[in-house]
Amino acid sequence: MKTIKVMSVFGTRPEATKMAPLVRALEAASPHISSKVVISAQHRSMLDQVLRDFGIAADYDLDIMREGQTLSETTERVLRGFTPILESERPDLVLVHGDTATTASAALCSYYQKIRCGHVEAGLRTGDKYAPFPEEIMRHIADRISDMHFAPTQLSKQN
Repeated sequence: MKTIKVMSVFGTRPEATKMAPLVRALEAASPHISSKVVISAQHRSMLDQVLRDFGIAADYDLDIMREGQTLSETTERVLRGFTPILESERPDLVLVHGDTATTASAALCSYYQKIRCGHVEAGLRTGDKYAPFPEEIMRHIADRISDMHFAPTQLSKQN
């Protein structure tokens, strides 16, 4: 049986908190699943605390944040950092979570590499692209690009 390579990507404390059980389940699931974790460290100190609490070690750390960084720079750093990882690892599936610049950028990067993407917590909507800003659009981007949508509610599933 072929080993399925799954790469989970996140960068903030809320993402890590919600993805941690999934990462742990993937690690324990089967000898036929290879699980890797990529962090952007979009929220470095808060993210590191959650990783320690859940006993998760990142396989790759993009360490993207700089003082006074803009959303454009955050996006650029994720794209630049994640591309060579995808090129070398060639996972079967990339999992992203939620509504951050890391989420949208990692989904876009996966698309560019023609690697399937799954969006965990897909389909949440406010109906106003500026509320919350920039999260609403980040969700739309990730949902549009993703091949699989893991929606938390029936309404999210419909969206």
